[in-house]
Amino acid sequence: MVYVEFFSVHLRYKDIMTDTMTPEQRSRCMAAVKSKDTKPELMVRKFLFARGLRYRLNNRKLPGSPDIVLRKYRTVVFVDGCFWHGHDGCRLYRLPQTNADFWRHKINLNIARDYRNNVDLRLLGWKVIRIWECSLRDSHLREASLEALYNKIVGGENTYGEADAPGITAAEPIVKYGK
Repeated sequence: MVYVEFFSVHLRYKDIMTDTMTPEQRSRCMAAVKSKDTKPELMVRKFLFARGLRYRLNNRKLPGSPDIVLRKYRTVVFVDGCFWHGHDGCRLYRLPQTNADFWRHKINLNIARDYRNNVDLRLLGWKVIRIWECSLRDSHLREASLEALYNKIVGGENTYGEADAPGITAAEPIVKYGK
């Protein structure tokens, strides 16, 4: 146990932490965070289904186990939470002040894994679309984001998606994949 001298009073480190929950409560709370069937994901699925698109969920055979797989369009959709996937410039992405190094490392690993999965999926011929949680929260942004998503799925020949990865260009030539 680490002890800290604070105004000549010896306190254990856990006694001066800013967390208001006990470690058991925090563990239960973090364990309740879902990875499937989240509210933003359900919104996207309902919208696509209402538009007549049929899909599969969480295909474990594909890299990254995409949230939504549309085989007909050779497209996968990831619905990413801004905090867990490190959405730069977003108000929902803010590192916790407690144990910041741990969280920075964890989120950077998530970002690297997402990038690796994007590359692997594109090499397999899939179009990858990522939609952020923040674009689905506000009602005025939601409709525009969902319409743009639908248009990317049904109208896009773009296999490398400039909007998916702004500022990133492919080192290899653009090749048409799939049917």
